[in-house]
Amino acid sequence: MAGHSKWANIQHRKGRQDAVRGKLFSKFSKEITVAAKMGDPDPDKNPRLRLAIKEAKAQSMPKDNIERAIKKAMGGEGEDYEEIRYEGYGPNGVAVIVEAMTDNRNRTASTVRSTFSKNGGNLGETGSVGFMFERKGEISYPAEVGDGDTVMMAAIEAGAEDVESTEDGHVIWCVDSDLNDVATALEAELGESTSTKLVWKPVTTTEMDLEGMQKLMKLIDALEDDDDVQRVTTNFEASDEVMEQLGAE
Repeated sequence: MAGHSKWANIQHRKGRQDAVRGKLFSKFSKEITVAAKMGDPDPDKNPRLRLAIKEAKAQSMPKDNIERAIKKAMGGEGEDYEEIRYEGYGPNGVAVIVEAMTDNRNRTASTVRSTFSKNGGNLGETGSVGFMFERKGEISYPAEVGDGDTVMMAAIEAGAEDVESTEDGHVIWCVDSDLNDVATALEAELGESTSTKLVWKPVTTTEMDLEGMQKLMKLIDALEDDDDVQRVTTNFEASDEVMEQLGAE
């Protein structure tokens, strides 16, 4: 699997999702509020808001929290957040993209830079690692929806670009601007997905050993602990043996 998916699996195995659920909900609320303020508060008329709500529901965010975030936008409440992307290098030269929403650019930049420095990384200029990734739509389904051939055919019919099927499930990629249309077509054929979102998909990867992965996990944990940071993506690649050792910690 690509680094992005492996990291999600590590989080699941270590129970980290539950430990930071409150922080996750806060980040989802911010995204929902911003999406609703920038577009229409009706998710049927606002693809970005619809995707934000879908991802929040996939992480079991309560319906009341979602509705509260939308009402906050409709009432003109909340800060005016600026979306910023930071790029840099982590341990062993792994590429890292940090997406943030902030009402104070200087504060966020200072915190992100400091976090990189304290955890064996370096914050670079915009574009310093972006060329190692492609912006894609990513749709995930559990293994139970069908075998690889079934999902592949459904994905092709829906207009997707690529499919990766493993015993853990199916990951479908498409052009970023086609995500809403492809996800809607797939839902009609395969049912509701477990995740539908825009991601940075690595074009090239960096091989990591156990020590490097341990350092990288600390960096990602520290970055995600910042309330201004919405998501972190890396281009790491690691052997099954290294992943198993990490999962056993």
